[in-house]
Amino acid sequence: MKSLPYFCRGEVIRGFGRGSKELGIPTANFPDSVVDNLPADIGTGIYYGWACVGNGDVYKMVMSIGWNPYYKNTKKSMETHVIHTFKEDFYGEILSVVVVGYIRPERSYNSLAEALIAAINTDIEEAKAQLEVPEHLKLRDDNFFTSAPSPSSALPPTSASTSQTIMNGH
Repeated sequence: MKSLPYFCRGEVIRGFGRGSKELGIPTANFPDSVVDNLPADIGTGIYYGWACVGNGDVYKMVMSIGWNPYYKNTKKSMETHVIHTFKEDFYGEILSVVVVGYIRPERSYNSLAEALIAAINTDIEEAKAQLEVPEHLKLRDDNFFTSAPSPSSALPPTSASTSQTIMNGH
């Protein structure tokens, strides 16, 4: 995947509401404008990288890009699980991510409780390990994160041009 690392940011929108409620693994969702502008060589699957909410700290993340076969979605999504416990939701905030590497393809699972949740937890552990590799670790300190817009500068969610900044820093 020659487009990796891939840099993008956008406003966190409400997703399907399944990450926290059904899985116990909260996710932040990007608007269609960000999903639709992914490079062609970044296919569906599970990825790892770095994420920052607003002007906050940079944390490890794991991201699902695709259709989520277990749920039979009809709309492609980018769902980011930031590997950090936040005190509250951050809908409307700007999420900046660097997609660093690929873990595996999307799969469908027979059961929610065992198979899917176990796979996600395995993905999280893989992301944590891969992001300790020096070439990946250095991206945590990329200038992309220090140039993130402040939440107060984001346009209101009702605006047609809401924070649809898409970037690839290369």
